[in-house]
Amino acid sequence: MNTVLLVGRVGRDAEIKYFESGKVKSNFSVAVNRWDSKTKSEIADWFNIDVWDKQAEFAGEYVKKGALAAVEGRIVKDSWQDKATGNDRESFKIVATNIRLLGGKREAEAF
Repeated sequence: MNTVLLVGRVGRDAEIKYFESGKVKSNFSVAVNRWDSKTKSEIADWFNIDVWDKQAEFAGEYVKKGALAAVEGRIVKDSWQDKATGNDRESFKIVATNIRLLGGKREAEAF
């Protein structure tokens, strides 16, 4: 089963895009901290989030940099050919099915 749940801080305000087909897409990033025993410090792992339709409209209006968010979704692999080098490239992103903002508005505004 391809399911992921991330809880972290939003790295940038959600950008919203409307398509002629009527679809709505929003994207933003989330940083999730983890402990690194080698450096004995926290490290932030960054995730790019895509969200569609009603959740995208919610994200576009309310998901702001610094907010604490829980993101449910699935991992998707993007593959493409780099035009400059001709090399095959790939990256992973999260396609969200549910977004919850955690904490209060004041907490989000502090970041």
